[in-house]
Amino acid sequence: MKSCLLGLVLLMLPATAQEQKQRFTINVGTPEGQMLQAIGQEADDQKKLALAQDFLDKYPKHEGAGWVTSQLVAIYVTQKDYDKGLEAGDKAFANDPNDLDVAYNTLKAAQGKEDPELVKTWSARASQIARKTLASTKAPADDDEKQRLEYVKGVNTFADYALYDLALKLQGNPKQLADLGAALEQQNIKSQYMPLLSGLYLNALTQSGQQAKTCPAAEKLAAASSKDAEALVIAADCNLRHNSFDRSAANATRAVEAIATRPKPEGVSDADWASKKAALMGRANWIAGIAYGSQQKYGPADKALRAALPSIKGDPQLYALALFHLGLANYNLGKAIGDKSKIREGLNYFQQCSEMTSNVQDQASKNVRTIKGELGIVK
Repeated sequence: MKSCLLGLVLLMLPATAQEQKQRFTINVGTPEGQMLQAIGQEADDQKKLALAQDFLDKYPKHEGAGWVTSQLVAIYVTQKDYDKGLEAGDKAFANDPNDLDVAYNTLKAAQGKEDPELVKTWSARASQIARKTLASTKAPADDDEKQRLEYVKGVNTFADYALYDLALKLQGNPKQLADLGAALEQQNIKSQYMPLLSGLYLNALTQSGQQAKTCPAAEKLAAASSKDAEALVIAADCNLRHNSFDRSAANATRAVEAIATRPKPEGVSDADWASKKAALMGRANWIAGIAYGSQQKYGPADKALRAALPSIKGDPQLYALALFHLGLANYNLGKAIGDKSKIREGLNYFQQCSEMTSNVQDQASKNVRTIKGELGIVK
């Protein structure tokens, strides 16, 4: 399942991995200009590597040093020599902390090393430079400028993706996953990858002993995206546990809408997607139903809880509480309009609830006896 999801995201990733173009004038009448020309024309990586290292040793402050370093780091990444790539990137970034090409290629080296701290550091650097560039860029005047603008946008997106990608690989380490999720939330809460990671991230916060952060984070993520079903469900659950029934019902209802309109991801089987979708939908409807019932909004509670029942049968506590609130909803709806058949529906739900072990079992049994008395049922 995890590999399928990863494959999907790779397909969605913008084409950022284009070759970085030099954007300065090369004076071939100088030794350094001749070296830069040779680097640009060399097709063999090993020879280009030697030329680039030689240039940086001789001309570390040249305006073309950043471009040369980006070539150097890109070759190291291709060769999977990530430590050398990171070392070269660190030196170049210290010399010019606004070089997007260096930040991008060094982020790729950090990603290859699968080091959470390095990925967070270089993702933040690449994103910051890209966003600063985009904010100051006017409408592109020609194709070269348009291509460069698309590249900058792509690097900005890739910076988010790098955090998401490594988080997926670290699902066995809740603390590191939570740290990467928090980094993505801080870097770009509206990232296209945030809704894909939010469920894992919020659960990792709880699993890593950071429960106090879970509900505030869920609320922020839910507010940031109406399509983030997992965050909306968790936020609604937090609201319910804090007796914020209006907010709980609102977030749960938004979650139902988000789940209903979410397309099946590529690479995920129909069975797996149907199972996940049903589980999320069941939980969201259950929360909405309990929240509405707690506000004595019995019509919406009845509708939501009926929709939830098929998906929550595997959780006895949720199922029992749903039956209890369905009993309350139908009994009160029947009483309001004098419909005995509706009252009998409520009795039936209470009866089912009274046969299950739960914290509402005793009250359900009492309600059964009361309603039978009202209806004149002897047994």
